[in-house]
Amino acid sequence: MSVFMIVAKNLRKQYGNLEVLKGVSLHIKKGEVVSIVGPSGAGKTTLLQLIGTLDKPTNHDYVLKINNTDLSRLNEKALSKFRNKEIGFIFQFHQLLPEFTALENVAIPAYIAGFSKIEADSKAAKLLEHLGLKDRLHHKPAKLSGGEQQRVAVARALVNNPSVIMADEPSGNLDTENARQLHQLFFDLRDRFNQTFVIVTHNEELAEMSDRKLLMRDGRLIE
Repeated sequence: MSVFMIVAKNLRKQYGNLEVLKGVSLHIKKGEVVSIVGPSGAGKTTLLQLIGTLDKPTNHDYVLKINNTDLSRLNEKALSKFRNKEIGFIFQFHQLLPEFTALENVAIPAYIAGFSKIEADSKAAKLLEHLGLKDRLHHKPAKLSGGEQQRVAVARALVNNPSVIMADEPSGNLDTENARQLHQLFFDLRDRFNQTFVIVTHNEELAEMSDRKLLMRDGRLIE
């Protein structure tokens, strides 16, 4: 059994003549919190999308394994199922569905995974309570503060108990205090559930808290 949760080798991504990722390789251990930093346009979000299987490398001679599963061998349906179960996503703009309550937003990935409504709602409620949102379960996003909305998004990412959480500028839209609370929450969750976090961030404080900070420049990783 591999000690590594994520193994990526030679990830390349090209848009027309523009080479955004130039053969990126990395290994991330189970339970590790890794931040990817670097200037805008360095390829950080593209790398996160490739690792998170939201996009595919342009080349075919790459390796991408998460939790010992070779993702290059999965068809679209299997990949979609794997993503739903094993990977949670947190974005800068929380992307909550405005017509649904906090509870419903969090439960949606569990519905998709095949849990019954009772079970999915129960999992969602427990997570929201754990994140200090016990009194906000039936509020729609418009009735929640920015920090609360982002915590709902975190709960949604966690509801299927994924192995890996991918976060793209998760605190970029928050004030300093809410950002600090969110960052601490990531480490509390890692300590409690042993989840692996891969975080693209411009926030220096979060990057310094991480177990490892990877610097990207011009489509390459410079450790």
